[in-house]
Order: sequence, then C-alpha cells, then structure tokens
Amino acid sequence: MTLDPDTEIHDRAKLAAFVRALHQDYLRRGQHWENDTLERFLQALAAWIQDSEGWYRNTGKELPPGGDWTFLARALDAATAYE
Repeated sequence: MTLDPDTEIHDRAKLAAFVRALHQDYLRRGQHWENDTLERFLQALAAWIQDSEGWYRNTGKELPPGGDWTFLARALDAATAYE
C-alpha cells in the first residue's frame, strides 16, 4: 500500500480509516513489506519522521508548519495499551 503524494488527510476519521487500510494491507501482504516486523517498522517510522523534510522537498510539497506532533506521539503511545 502506498499513499499517493497528493492525498491529504484532514481529520481523525480519515486518518483512522487509513491506518485500518494499512493494517489490512499488512494482513494481506505484510511478508512483502520491507519493514515487516514491529521493530523494523518503528525504526523506519522514526527515521522517516526525522528525514521527512527531504521527502516533502523532493515531492514539491512543504512540510506542514503546524503539524500536531503531540497528537501523533500520544496516538502511538496509547496504541501500546489501548484495547
């Protein structure tokens, strides 16, 4: 599954739907993901977040200046225990 660079997600419902679709993609073809374990996935996630300015630049987009980094961190943290 690849998110089109022109796709914009502007609300929680769409973000949740995207994460669900990502999960379904993993269940269907996770063995083909380069980062197919939680350890590798989290390492890649941290690396991409750190280097995301380059991705935005390479795709002709601007890194959103007001990104809610705390929301993302809270969501990832909550997922370690949320049922």
